[in-house]
Amino acid sequence: MLYSGMTLHDTFASLCRTGRARLHVTQRRLAAQVGVSRGYIANIEIGRANPCLALIERIALALDLDIELVVRTPVILGGWQRDLVHARCSGYADRRLRATGWQTAREVEIVSGRSHGWIDLLAFDEATGILLVVEIKTRLDDVGAIERQMAWYERSAFRVARELGWEPRRVVGWLLVLASVEVDDSMRANREVMDRAFPVRAPEMTAMIDTPRDARPGRGIALIDPASRRRNWLIRTRADGRRTKAPYQGYADAVRRFTG
Repeated sequence: MLYSGMTLHDTFASLCRTGRARLHVTQRRLAAQVGVSRGYIANIEIGRANPCLALIERIALALDLDIELVVRTPVILGGWQRDLVHARCSGYADRRLRATGWQTAREVEIVSGRSHGWIDLLAFDEATGILLVVEIKTRLDDVGAIERQMAWYERSAFRVARELGWEPRRVVGWLLVLASVEVDDSMRANREVMDRAFPVRAPEMTAMIDTPRDARPGRGIALIDPASRRRNWLIRTRADGRRTKAPYQGYADAVRRFTG
């Protein structure tokens, strides 16, 4: 519930601080448990960060907090609009992969100790045994946190894939991000880090979809436009040589267009 006079954002910041102190858990330990940086936990606790619902749930589990989100029409709490854009991107990637023969599963739940999460999209090619672990983002806020999250998902992927009846032999991680000017700017600002963390880009990823046996080692990153009907639906970033402007200015622009 909300504390009197406090927003939902401020209430969670307070709960995180007091819950961690009650259990004598350091920020560094909590960060390791939930898959983010210590600095990001510090920013949550002072109200500067805007954690997604999945991260809020992981923190709540780690700190033994009971959090209930109640939504009453017409009031919308939490990140509904953010989830709308994410859902559009996730559904789009799912349809595109299935159209080329990949088996897919969305929102695959994983549990590791006290950590609880969902893989946005798993895609499996039976002929080669390649399993794609696809993370969908609408922004690039914390690359380090994304890397840690994907590493956790990749470690868990073999087990959850077998529970789906698949027999994977190789796991490949992909990060698909909303195609926006905002994201292009983040890519340019963090080019060295992104090149190291995600060496495979849209052209190689497109080739892999059509011919999985030619998959290049390493994690891949590409942009997507959920309104596009182009055959080559994985889009290069401006940092990778794309010359055209991204279809969306940023996340807020995508929200306006999808709800307008």
